[in-house]
Amino acid sequence: MSTRRHALSRLISLTALAALPVTRSWASTPEADARIALQGKQVAGQALLRLWGFEIYEATLYAPEGFDPARFERQRFGLELQYRRNFKGADIARRSVDEMQGIEPLGEAQSSRWLQSMTGLFPDVKPGDRILGVHVPGTGARFYLNGRLLGEVADEAFSARFFGIWLSPKTSQPRFRDTLLAQWRR
Repeated sequence: MSTRRHALSRLISLTALAALPVTRSWASTPEADARIALQGKQVAGQALLRLWGFEIYEATLYAPEGFDPARFERQRFGLELQYRRNFKGADIARRSVDEMQGIEPLGEAQSSRWLQSMTGLFPDVKPGDRILGVHVPGTGARFYLNGRLLGEVADEAFSARFFGIWLSPKTSQPRFRDTLLAQWRR
């Protein structure tokens, strides 16, 4: 009888354990490789950014089937920039904050915090280098350089605003956005 009771007790414990939600720390562990981070995603759009006649970067959007650009902040996707020119990481970070401010003003403390996060993550790039950003709803943004993990900014508001640089209707580059999202405009 005690063996049955013990077995029943273990079964109840295992059933209760299986019903628990997956913990955030395990579920949000960054993938070390960009290919793994993009599993289930396909090329969903591409566009080349030119400013004053100079090619800056080519962007590639990786998204799941059924991706809705109007609700991009609710879906997991990747946006990769393949650079055509040399840029300092600190300059990329500053320009990103400026673009984020253009979508909607940021408070000074938030702007400073986000600039510091990006400055610590973004390396200097040369032509051919690729930085991939992966938006992870409920977690934030993860960044990869040439396929290898750089790190993450675990701030959902940051991630939505950052990817809004390219995907928001309030972007400073509406024609670029239209080209990147052309498949959804049909």
